[in-house]
Amino acid sequence: MPYLIDGHNLIPKLGINLEDPEDEMQLINLLQIFCRLRQTQVEIYFDGGLPGQPSRQKFGSVQAHFVRKEFIADAAIEARLLKLGRNARNWSVVSSDRRVQSAAREVHARVLSSDEFALTVAEVRTEQSVQNKTDASLSPQDVSEWMELFKGKKKD
Repeated sequence: MPYLIDGHNLIPKLGINLEDPEDEMQLINLLQIFCRLRQTQVEIYFDGGLPGQPSRQKFGSVQAHFVRKEFIADAAIEARLLKLGRNARNWSVVSSDRRVQSAAREVHARVLSSDEFALTVAEVRTEQSVQNKTDASLSPQDVSEWMELFKGKKKD
């Protein structure tokens, strides 16, 4: 199930500092990992897009929308839900903003608070960490074979 995410709602929930100039990219990087591991896609909306900068950028399975200062991300998410029409029910909306949650419920999209989604992302990061550790381990037999090889005593 793809996600529509209110970016600045989520950033502090994942331990990223909103004052960091790279906060949005840090979140996008985390979401790229999330998308890869969960085989899904994300559309994320940020307030405060800068003039002269692209309003949309694609980062793998993450589509970032940088909403211009005269608009707000909440309104952009609501507009996207309306554009999705009946397909909105196939999407999850991540926001702690009641107005956005209400708009999502009206079109029967799944609603997750930023706190709930942050827990999901943390679980995926833990799964990835465990998987990486598991993949990197060698069996005792493998260790013995490598030891023999390094000692120059490898038997054929």
